[in-house]
Amino acid sequence: MKVIDLRSDTVTVPTQAMREAIYHADFGDDVYGEDPTTNRLEEMAAEMTGKEAAILVSSGTMGNLISLLVHCGRGDEIIIGDQAHIFYYEVGGMSALGGIIPHTVTNQRDGTMRLEDIETAIRGDNIHYPRTRLICLENTHNRCNGIPITMEYTDSVKELAGRYGLGVHLDGARIFNAAAALGVPITDLTRGADSVSFCLSKGLSAPVGSIICSSREFIAEARRVRKALGGGMRQTGIIAAAGIVALEEMKERLTDDHIHARRLAVGMTGISGLTVDLETVRTNIVFFHLEDTGLTEDDFMARLEERGVKLLHLGSFQFRMVTHHGITTQDVDLALDILRDAVG
Repeated sequence: MKVIDLRSDTVTVPTQAMREAIYHADFGDDVYGEDPTTNRLEEMAAEMTGKEAAILVSSGTMGNLISLLVHCGRGDEIIIGDQAHIFYYEVGGMSALGGIIPHTVTNQRDGTMRLEDIETAIRGDNIHYPRTRLICLENTHNRCNGIPITMEYTDSVKELAGRYGLGVHLDGARIFNAAAALGVPITDLTRGADSVSFCLSKGLSAPVGSIICSSREFIAEARRVRKALGGGMRQTGIIAAAGIVALEEMKERLTDDHIHARRLAVGMTGISGLTVDLETVRTNIVFFHLEDTGLTEDDFMARLEERGVKLLHLGSFQFRMVTHHGITTQDVDLALDILRDAVG
Protein backbone atom coordinates (compact mmCIF):
# COMPACT_ATOMS: atom_id res chain seq x y z
CA MET A 1 0.00 0.00 0.00
CA LYS A 2 1.30 3.44 -0.94
CA VAL A 3 1.82 5.71 2.07
CA ILE A 4 1.15 9.43 1.58
CA ASP A 5 2.99 11.07 4.47
CA LEU A 6 1.69 14.61 5.04
CA ARG A 7 2.76 14.95 8.68
CA SER A 8 5.62 17.34 7.91
CA ASP A 9 8.19 18.34 5.31
CA THR A 10 10.77 16.86 7.69
CA VAL A 11 9.93 13.40 6.29
CA THR A 12 11.65 14.23 2.99
CA VAL A 13 14.51 11.94 1.98
CA PRO A 14 17.69 13.01 0.18
CA THR A 15 17.61 13.17 -3.60
CA GLN A 16 19.89 11.04 -5.77
CA ALA A 17 22.03 14.12 -6.39
CA MET A 18 22.43 14.55 -2.63
CA ARG A 19 23.43 10.90 -2.18
CA GLU A 20 26.05 11.24 -4.90
CA ALA A 21 27.33 14.52 -3.43
CA ILE A 22 27.73 12.85 -0.03
CA TYR A 23 29.67 9.98 -1.61
CA HIS A 24 32.07 12.28 -3.45
CA ALA A 25 32.47 14.98 -0.77
CA ASP A 26 35.81 16.07 0.65
CA PHE A 27 36.03 15.80 4.42
CA GLY A 28 37.98 17.37 7.27
CA ASP A 29 37.54 18.15 10.96
CA ASP A 30 34.96 20.94 11.22
CA VAL A 31 35.77 21.76 14.85
CA TYR A 32 39.18 22.82 13.53
CA GLY A 33 37.48 24.64 10.66
CA GLU A 34 39.03 22.18 8.21
CA ASP A 35 36.04 20.56 6.52
CA PRO A 36 36.05 22.11 3.01
CA THR A 37 32.52 21.01 2.16
CA THR A 38 31.09 22.53 5.33
CA ASN A 39 33.07 25.73 4.78
CA ARG A 40 31.62 26.03 1.29
CA LEU A 41 28.06 25.46 2.54
CA GLU A 42 28.47 28.12 5.23
CA GLU A 43 29.85 30.62 2.72
CA MET A 44 26.90 29.95 0.39
CA ALA A 45 24.37 30.38 3.19
CA ALA A 46 25.91 33.64 4.41
CA GLU A 47 25.89 35.08 0.89
CA MET A 48 22.31 33.99 0.22
CA THR A 49 21.03 35.63 3.41
CA GLY A 50 23.15 38.76 3.07
CA LYS A 51 25.12 38.07 6.24
CA GLU A 52 28.86 38.01 6.94
CA ALA A 53 29.17 34.44 8.18
CA ALA A 54 27.28 31.23 8.92
CA ILE A 55 27.54 28.03 10.95
CA LEU A 56 26.13 24.56 10.36
CA VAL A 57 24.23 23.02 13.30
CA SER A 58 22.38 19.76 13.71
CA SER A 59 18.81 21.04 13.89
CA GLY A 60 16.51 24.03 13.82
CA THR A 61 16.00 23.77 17.56
CA MET A 62 19.76 23.93 18.11
CA GLY A 63 20.04 26.85 15.71
CA ASN A 64 17.45 28.86 17.59
CA LEU A 65 18.85 27.94 21.00
CA ILE A 66 22.40 28.88 20.07
CA SER A 67 21.19 32.18 18.64
CA LEU A 68 19.27 33.05 21.80
CA LEU A 69 22.24 32.10 24.00
CA VAL A 70 24.51 34.41 22.01
CA HIS A 71 22.03 37.29 22.11
CA CYS A 72 21.06 36.95 25.79
CA GLY A 73 22.52 36.33 29.22
CA ARG A 74 20.90 34.57 32.16
CA GLY A 75 17.90 36.50 33.45
CA ASP A 76 17.45 38.42 30.18
CA GLU A 77 14.06 38.50 28.49
CA ILE A 78 12.97 37.96 24.89
CA ILE A 79 9.75 39.13 23.27
CA ILE A 80 8.18 36.31 21.28
CA GLY A 81 4.82 35.34 19.80
CA ASP A 82 2.58 33.11 21.88
CA GLN A 83 2.32 30.69 18.92
CA ALA A 84 6.03 30.73 18.05
CA HIS A 85 7.83 27.45 17.43
CA ILE A 86 10.62 28.50 19.82
CA PHE A 87 8.07 29.02 22.59
CA TYR A 88 5.81 26.07 21.79
CA TYR A 89 7.96 23.20 20.52
CA GLU A 90 11.57 23.61 21.65
CA VAL A 91 11.36 22.05 25.12
CA GLY A 92 11.82 25.33 26.97
CA GLY A 93 15.53 25.17 26.14
CA MET A 94 15.96 28.93 26.34
CA SER A 95 14.97 28.84 30.02
CA ALA A 96 16.30 25.42 30.99
CA LEU A 97 19.74 25.95 29.48
CA GLY A 98 20.05 29.72 29.18
CA GLY A 99 17.98 31.18 32.01
CA ILE A 100 16.20 33.30 29.38
CA ILE A 101 12.66 34.49 30.08
CA PRO A 102 10.03 34.48 27.31
CA HIS A 103 7.66 37.47 27.31
CA THR A 104 4.85 36.33 25.02
CA VAL A 105 2.87 38.63 22.77
CA THR A 106 -0.27 37.55 20.91
CA ASN A 107 0.38 36.35 17.38
CA GLN A 108 -2.12 37.74 14.92
CA ARG A 109 -3.80 35.51 12.37
CA ASP A 110 -1.01 36.19 9.86
CA GLY A 111 1.78 35.28 12.29
CA THR A 112 2.81 38.85 13.06
CA MET A 113 2.77 40.58 16.42
CA ARG A 114 1.29 44.08 16.54
CA LEU A 115 4.05 46.65 16.80
CA GLU A 116 2.25 48.40 19.66
CA ASP A 117 2.08 45.09 21.55
CA ILE A 118 5.80 44.55 21.07
CA GLU A 119 6.59 48.07 22.24
CA THR A 120 4.37 47.68 25.30
CA ALA A 121 6.21 44.47 26.19
CA ILE A 122 9.64 46.15 26.21
CA ARG A 123 10.76 46.58 29.82
CA GLY A 124 11.76 49.92 31.24
CA ASP A 125 14.92 50.51 33.23
CA ASN A 126 13.88 49.23 36.65
CA ILE A 127 15.79 46.97 39.04
CA HIS A 128 12.63 44.89 39.53
CA TYR A 129 12.45 43.91 35.85
CA PRO A 130 14.47 41.55 33.68
CA ARG A 131 16.25 43.28 30.81
CA THR A 132 14.60 43.00 27.40
CA ARG A 133 17.31 41.96 24.93
CA LEU A 134 15.71 40.44 21.86
CA ILE A 135 12.63 40.23 19.63
CA CYS A 136 12.01 36.89 17.94
CA LEU A 137 10.15 36.48 14.65
CA GLU A 138 9.21 33.38 12.65
CA ASN A 139 8.91 33.06 8.86
CA THR A 140 6.98 31.20 7.60
CA HIS A 141 4.90 30.98 10.73
CA ASN A 142 4.19 27.32 11.44
CA ARG A 143 1.25 27.51 13.85
CA CYS A 144 -0.26 30.45 11.94
CA ASN A 145 -0.97 28.37 8.83
CA GLY A 146 2.50 28.65 7.33
CA ILE A 147 1.82 32.24 6.34
CA PRO A 148 4.86 34.13 4.98
CA ILE A 149 5.84 37.32 6.80
CA THR A 150 6.58 40.29 4.54
CA MET A 151 9.81 42.23 4.38
CA GLU A 152 7.92 45.40 5.24
CA TYR A 153 6.84 43.90 8.56
CA THR A 154 10.29 42.55 9.41
CA ASP A 155 11.84 45.91 8.55
CA SER A 156 9.36 47.69 10.80
CA VAL A 157 10.21 45.39 13.71
CA LYS A 158 13.91 46.02 13.10
CA GLU A 159 13.30 49.78 13.20
CA LEU A 160 11.39 49.43 16.49
CA ALA A 161 14.10 47.21 17.97
CA GLY A 162 16.76 49.72 16.95
CA ARG A 163 15.06 52.51 18.86
CA TYR A 164 15.36 50.48 22.06
CA GLY A 165 18.76 48.91 21.42
CA LEU A 166 17.33 45.40 20.98
CA GLY A 167 18.36 42.59 18.68
CA VAL A 168 16.11 40.71 16.26
CA HIS A 169 16.36 36.95 15.71
CA LEU A 170 14.48 35.34 12.83
CA ASP A 171 13.47 31.69 13.09
CA GLY A 172 13.49 31.17 9.33
CA ALA A 173 13.03 27.41 9.35
CA ARG A 174 11.00 27.75 6.14
CA ILE A 175 12.35 31.12 4.98
CA PHE A 176 12.86 29.82 1.43
CA ASN A 177 9.16 28.93 1.30
CA ALA A 178 8.39 32.50 2.34
CA ALA A 179 10.64 33.93 -0.37
CA ALA A 180 9.06 31.67 -2.99
CA ALA A 181 5.51 32.56 -1.91
CA LEU A 182 6.19 36.31 -1.85
CA GLY A 183 8.30 36.29 -5.00
CA VAL A 184 11.19 38.18 -3.41
CA PRO A 185 14.90 37.48 -2.84
CA ILE A 186 15.59 35.86 0.50
CA THR A 187 17.79 38.83 1.45
CA ASP A 188 14.67 41.02 1.48
CA LEU A 189 13.31 38.85 4.30
CA THR A 190 16.53 38.50 6.29
CA ARG A 191 17.85 42.07 6.17
CA GLY A 192 15.73 43.07 9.16
CA ALA A 193 17.23 40.38 11.41
CA ASP A 194 20.52 40.42 13.28
CA SER A 195 20.57 36.63 13.18
CA VAL A 196 18.60 34.12 11.14
CA SER A 197 18.38 30.35 11.29
CA PHE A 198 16.96 28.13 8.56
CA CYS A 199 16.46 24.40 8.02
CA LEU A 200 18.02 22.34 5.27
CA SER A 201 15.93 19.32 6.26
CA LYS A 202 12.39 20.57 5.56
CA GLY A 203 11.28 21.74 2.13
CA LEU A 204 14.88 21.80 0.89
CA SER A 205 14.90 18.01 1.41
CA ALA A 206 18.38 17.52 2.87
CA PRO A 207 18.53 14.67 5.41
CA VAL A 208 19.74 16.75 8.36
CA GLY A 209 21.03 20.16 9.35
CA SER A 210 20.26 23.82 9.89
CA ILE A 211 22.25 27.03 9.41
CA ILE A 212 22.67 30.18 11.52
CA CYS A 213 23.70 33.33 9.63
CA SER A 214 24.82 36.60 11.21
CA SER A 215 27.88 38.81 11.67
CA ARG A 216 31.36 37.29 11.93
CA GLU A 217 31.55 38.20 15.61
CA PHE A 218 28.16 36.59 16.33
CA ILE A 219 29.07 33.39 14.48
CA ALA A 220 32.41 33.16 16.28
CA GLU A 221 30.55 33.18 19.59
CA ALA A 222 27.98 30.75 18.18
CA ARG A 223 30.81 28.26 17.55
CA ARG A 224 31.72 28.38 21.25
CA VAL A 225 28.10 27.85 22.28
CA ARG A 226 27.66 25.04 19.76
CA LYS A 227 30.69 23.29 21.25
CA ALA A 228 29.30 23.71 24.77
CA LEU A 229 26.03 22.08 23.68
CA GLY A 230 27.86 19.08 22.24
CA GLY A 231 27.27 20.21 18.67
CA GLY A 232 30.90 20.22 17.58
CA MET A 233 30.61 17.44 15.04
CA ARG A 234 33.69 16.37 13.10
CA GLN A 235 33.56 15.39 9.40
CA THR A 236 30.38 17.36 8.82
CA GLY A 237 30.94 17.41 5.06
CA ILE A 238 28.79 14.29 4.98
CA ILE A 239 25.90 16.56 6.05
CA ALA A 240 27.04 19.70 4.25
CA ALA A 241 27.30 18.01 0.85
CA ALA A 242 23.56 17.37 0.81
CA GLY A 243 22.97 20.91 2.09
CA ILE A 244 24.87 22.37 -0.84
CA VAL A 245 22.67 20.46 -3.29
CA ALA A 246 19.63 21.65 -1.35
CA LEU A 247 20.63 25.30 -1.76
CA GLU A 248 21.63 24.86 -5.40
CA GLU A 249 18.76 22.71 -6.67
CA MET A 250 15.77 22.61 -4.31
CA LYS A 251 14.77 26.25 -3.75
CA GLU A 252 13.05 26.75 -7.08
CA ARG A 253 10.76 23.74 -6.73
CA LEU A 254 9.17 24.93 -3.47
CA THR A 255 6.40 26.57 -5.49
CA ASP A 256 5.33 23.04 -6.50
CA ASP A 257 4.68 22.28 -2.83
CA HIS A 258 2.62 25.46 -2.51
CA ILE A 259 0.55 24.49 -5.57
CA HIS A 260 -0.04 21.03 -4.11
CA ALA A 261 -1.09 22.49 -0.74
CA ARG A 262 -3.56 24.77 -2.48
CA ARG A 263 -4.92 21.82 -4.46
CA LEU A 264 -5.41 19.92 -1.22
CA ALA A 265 -7.18 22.83 0.44
CA VAL A 266 -9.47 23.54 -2.50
CA GLY A 267 -10.36 19.86 -2.77
CA MET A 268 -11.20 19.69 0.92
CA THR A 269 -13.77 22.46 0.58
CA GLY A 270 -15.92 19.96 -1.26
CA ILE A 271 -15.74 17.31 1.46
CA SER A 272 -18.57 17.46 3.98
CA GLY A 273 -17.32 17.48 7.57
CA LEU A 274 -13.96 19.11 6.79
CA THR A 275 -13.45 22.86 7.04
CA VAL A 276 -10.43 24.78 5.75
CA ASP A 277 -9.80 28.49 5.37
CA LEU A 278 -8.46 28.93 1.84
CA GLU A 279 -7.26 32.45 2.57
CA THR A 280 -4.62 31.13 4.95
CA VAL A 281 -3.14 28.52 2.57
CA ARG A 282 -0.22 30.42 1.07
CA THR A 283 2.72 28.03 1.31
CA ASN A 284 2.98 24.29 1.94
CA ILE A 285 0.95 24.00 5.17
CA VAL A 286 -2.78 23.26 5.39
CA PHE A 287 -4.73 23.34 8.66
CA PHE A 288 -8.26 21.97 8.79
CA HIS A 289 -10.98 20.98 11.25
CA LEU A 290 -13.15 17.89 11.50
CA GLU A 291 -16.75 18.86 12.25
CA ASP A 292 -20.14 17.17 12.65
CA THR A 293 -19.14 13.75 11.31
CA GLY A 294 -19.87 11.66 14.38
CA LEU A 295 -16.26 10.43 14.27
CA THR A 296 -13.87 10.74 17.17
CA GLU A 297 -10.45 12.18 16.39
CA ASP A 298 -8.88 8.77 16.97
CA ASP A 299 -11.38 7.08 14.65
CA PHE A 300 -10.64 9.61 11.93
CA MET A 301 -6.88 9.16 12.25
CA ALA A 302 -7.23 5.36 12.24
CA ARG A 303 -9.34 5.40 9.08
CA LEU A 304 -6.76 7.52 7.31
CA GLU A 305 -3.79 5.47 8.46
CA GLU A 306 -5.30 2.17 7.41
CA ARG A 307 -5.78 3.69 3.95
CA GLY A 308 -2.21 4.99 3.81
CA VAL A 309 -2.53 8.70 4.67
CA LYS A 310 -0.54 10.20 7.54
CA LEU A 311 -1.14 13.67 8.93
CA LEU A 312 -0.61 15.56 12.16
CA HIS A 313 -3.30 15.65 14.86
CA LEU A 314 -3.15 18.88 16.87
CA GLY A 315 -6.08 18.27 19.21
CA SER A 316 -9.53 19.88 19.47
CA PHE A 317 -10.46 18.36 16.10
CA GLN A 318 -7.72 20.31 14.34
CA PHE A 319 -5.28 18.67 11.92
CA ARG A 320 -2.32 19.72 9.77
CA MET A 321 -1.00 18.54 6.42
CA VAL A 322 2.30 19.62 4.86
CA THR A 323 3.27 19.08 1.23
CA HIS A 324 6.88 18.45 0.24
CA HIS A 325 9.25 16.96 -2.31
CA GLY A 326 7.83 13.46 -1.88
CA ILE A 327 4.25 14.47 -2.68
CA THR A 328 2.96 14.53 -6.26
CA THR A 329 -0.27 15.82 -7.81
CA GLN A 330 -1.46 12.22 -7.98
CA ASP A 331 -0.75 11.81 -4.25
CA VAL A 332 -2.82 14.91 -3.50
CA ASP A 333 -5.78 13.61 -5.49
CA LEU A 334 -5.54 10.17 -3.88
CA ALA A 335 -5.33 11.74 -0.41
CA LEU A 336 -8.49 13.73 -1.16
CA ASP A 337 -10.31 10.54 -2.19
CA ILE A 338 -9.19 8.86 1.04
CA LEU A 339 -10.26 11.85 3.16
CA ARG A 340 -13.67 11.77 1.47
CA ASP A 341 -14.05 8.05 2.18
CA ALA A 342 -12.88 8.48 5.79
CA VAL A 343 -15.66 10.92 6.68
CA GLY A 344 -18.29 9.32 4.44
